[in-house]
Amino acid sequence: MPGPTAAAGTPGPSRRVLVTGTSGLLGRAVARLLHARGWSVRSLQRRAVHDPWESVQGSVADPDVAARAAAGVDAVIHLAAKVSFTGEWADFVSTNIVGTRQLLAASRHAGVRDFVFVSSPSVAHFGSSIVGAGAGSADPERARGFYARSKAAAEDLALAEDSPEFRVAAIRPHIVWGPGDTQLVERVVERARAGRLPLLDGGRALIDTTYVDNAAEAIVRGLERMDHAHGQALVVTNGEPRPVGELIAGICRAAGVPEPAFSVPGWLARGAGSVIEKAWLAAGTRGWVRDEPPMTRFLAEQLSTAHWFDQRHTREVLDWAPAISLDEGLALLARHYGN
Repeated sequence: MPGPTAAAGTPGPSRRVLVTGTSGLLGRAVARLLHARGWSVRSLQRRAVHDPWESVQGSVADPDVAARAAAGVDAVIHLAAKVSFTGEWADFVSTNIVGTRQLLAASRHAGVRDFVFVSSPSVAHFGSSIVGAGAGSADPERARGFYARSKAAAEDLALAEDSPEFRVAAIRPHIVWGPGDTQLVERVVERARAGRLPLLDGGRALIDTTYVDNAAEAIVRGLERMDHAHGQALVVTNGEPRPVGELIAGICRAAGVPEPAFSVPGWLARGAGSVIEKAWLAAGTRGWVRDEPPMTRFLAEQLSTAHWFDQRHTREVLDWAPAISLDEGLALLARHYGN
């Protein structure tokens, strides 16, 4: 199915949208796309930045900040989140759950009509393989890891608010990457360069990922197609499942670093990840470490189990298809690294 034309869903001149989390790769891409489409953009982020649109600084969990950010806008796209493989549960609750609750309340009070909650397929990933499945239901009790559990709870809060007067949709982009990505690409490159990047089970697990421009377009389409999308959770991917080892090798080649040269059993990595995660968390509470741990159980599960999704419903609802293939995305990544 072809994607929408550039003019699809073009707003009227008075349409104003709040985008949270614009300091991240995906949030910035979403804000830039909306700005280019003619929306009047306001961003909410923790630190001060120089943007070509209005910006509010502060925490989304602060009710005063949330109220100030939501005042006078017609729509909200909520991407701000604590994204980490480890950390204190209270920190995930504060940003991901309380922050979402505060922003929902502020948006309703301000008369916002449309609210897009940017979620994650991990809210419905329970440790086993996902093979050609749909979105599935978010489950805070069964989701793996603090990030996924808190996002599942936040998604439930958001979708529970959906109504004809306050329309809410959840968009779940899966493993977003691209030039400037610090969540996946930078970590792969740094560890590969240091010779600390193993494959799990030979990198055979088949996974979906999403190039950042495609993810941004799908999120904006969620807003533009709210008549069709509200009340639903939609998984977004490139729709090109690849063995995880092939994807990692492609990132390494694009960055000009050595590809992984060894493999470890997935069962061993999952067990070791549980131990490392607990030790890392204990050390972090004492101020001994700041970075992400080299392995966690959640990460090991993600690298050793298949997770790819049926995209037919998503593409029909959003009237959208990815414009940039994985191979084209890897070529753009290589250009970013000067290769």
